[in-house]
This record gives sequence, C-alpha cells and structure tokens, in this order.
Amino acid sequence: MLMEELNKIWLITGICGQDGSIMADYLFSLGYTNIHGTMRRSATFNTNNIDHIFDKLKLHYIDLTDTMNVFNVISKVKPHYILNFAAMSHVKISEELSNYTFQVNTMGILSILQSVRSLNLDTKIYQASTSEIYGNSTDGSISLTENSNMHPVSIYGISKMAAQQICDMYRDAYGMFVVNSLLFNHESSRRGGNFSTQKICNYVAQYYVNKTSKPLQLGNLDSRRDWGCAHEYMKAVYLMMISDKPKNYVISSGETHSIKEFVQIAFKEINIEIEWSGTGLQEIAIDKKTGDLLVQVNPRYYRDIDIECLLGDSSKAHEELDWEYTKTFKSLVNDMVVAAIKRQLK
Repeated sequence: MLMEELNKIWLITGICGQDGSIMADYLFSLGYTNIHGTMRRSATFNTNNIDHIFDKLKLHYIDLTDTMNVFNVISKVKPHYILNFAAMSHVKISEELSNYTFQVNTMGILSILQSVRSLNLDTKIYQASTSEIYGNSTDGSISLTENSNMHPVSIYGISKMAAQQICDMYRDAYGMFVVNSLLFNHESSRRGGNFSTQKICNYVAQYYVNKTSKPLQLGNLDSRRDWGCAHEYMKAVYLMMISDKPKNYVISSGETHSIKEFVQIAFKEINIEIEWSGTGLQEIAIDKKTGDLLVQVNPRYYRDIDIECLLGDSSKAHEELDWEYTKTFKSLVNDMVVAAIKRQLK
C-alpha cells in the first residue's frame, strides 16, 4: 500500500464501541497511523475496548446532538475518512429514549454531512446502517438485499432508515462520497453486556466459574437473526471506503439462527446439554444431566413489536468488493463464550 494512502487521516465516531474499536485495530494492522476517535463524555471512563491501543489514538470528546461540537471536531481533524459508528444502538432501550435516539442516530449524521460540505472537505463518509430497517418485511424465506422493502418497526430502525436516506440524498444531490452498510447482526467478545448475545455468553461463563443458581432470563427465544462476526464485517466496511464509487451494501453471513440455538451452542461449549420444555412465556431450559433450571422467559425483555426473522443476501458485496464471509455460527458463539470465561477468571 502506498505511503500516501497510509498517511491519510481517519476519524471514527463511537470508537469505544464494538465496531469502532475493531475497525481501529484493523486500520492499524494495515499500516495506517493517523487514526482519530470520538467518545462521549460520561461519568464512567469506559475505554475497555481501546485500552490496548489508547496511546496510539488521537481522541476527542463529541456529542452528536451538538452540531457546533461536531463541526469543530471535523474542522480540527480534517479527516480523509469518517466512519460513523456512534449511535443509540440498543433497540429495546430506544423505545424508552425515542427523542434522544433520533437526535443521535439521525441528526448526528446530518451534522457530520453538513460539516463536511460546509468545510468543502474531500472526505469519504461511512454511515453504519442496520438490518433493523427491514422490519417484518419477510418471514425469512427470502434473503434481503439492498433493494428489498424496508418497514422498520422500532424507533431505532426508523431513526437509522432516516439516516440512511439522508446519506443517499447527500450523495445524489451534492456528489459526496457517502456510503451505508446494511449490517446484519454482528457479534464479538466486545459486544455490550446488555445485548442478548453477550448476556447469554456472560451467564454461561458465570455458571461455569461460579455455578450461579439464578436462571438466565431472556425474551423471545424463537426470534431468528443473521448473525456474523464483527471482525469480518469491518473488513467489508474498509473495502467500501477505498472503492472508487460510493454504494450501499448488505453485509451478512447468509444464515439465520434462533436465540434458542445460540443458547444451546453456548452451553455446549462448557459441556452442558440443555433440554427445553413448555411454550411461550412458560418455556424453560434445564441441564439435562442435573435438572438445574438454566433459562426462563421474562416478558419484560420482549420488544413492543418484535422482528421474527432477518436473513441477508450480501451477493453485491461479494461480487463488487470481493468480500467473503468465512466464520461459522458455532465458532462465533464458542469464541464469545471462551472470552467471557477469561473475563470471569481475571
């Protein structure tokens, strides 16, 4: 790679999160050195995901609801690339913080776009869109593409769809390099603990280390998602940014699995075979060998409107970006459980 390219400046919003931190790692591995990141001001200094690269980063505090703050950061950094991963990203919580969700998820990217245009910068901009914008447009029998119908059923999904449409408008109206990736569910050991996947893995780790007696409480066990590896998805994001033409791409694994399957594989990693009984709110899982109650359904974790199934078709990314997805669902879950156990043993 040419030194001229490696000297270019990257600005990653939400760098302390799963995707932002993994992207920073990947850019450093490619040889980039001028990487800036933004983080929220908070009472607790949560930099766990970037502690290993903290001294290599140039960090800035940002509030995406503050247009002038966004403008000032971009004016100071003058990045060649902006990756917007910052978001109010928990679907269930977005239902309780609807106004804030729109301010961050929709108005935030608008402030970024306006700032770059006002400053007349030659900056490539990436917006992290989501499979949640499809809503219940399919029962899972049809794989979703960039052109599939979109009917979001959550505040989070609606805010992200609006953000994507704003990005498309700025690209088409002003000739800016703006891309959206429709990221289907993607996981890693850096996933936040309030997401169901990490919640499952953390519980399995706790059970393995401490044999906790309280059962794991989950929502809809039959929800199916297209889960992939966040590390591989960030490679697709990079390919989108260095391409010649700005386009939107679906990034997915092409497989769908249920919460129930995720639970079974996670417990299997610690040699526990579980057995299910009951249906709906009365469904439970026990340790087949000991009879211990391991999982039960709690209606508080149901969404107002749930999405039953999401399945992506990333053929366009395969063909145009030469991106391939390789990690299996089982190995993804196993890696997360192993990482959770290591955290428990520290």
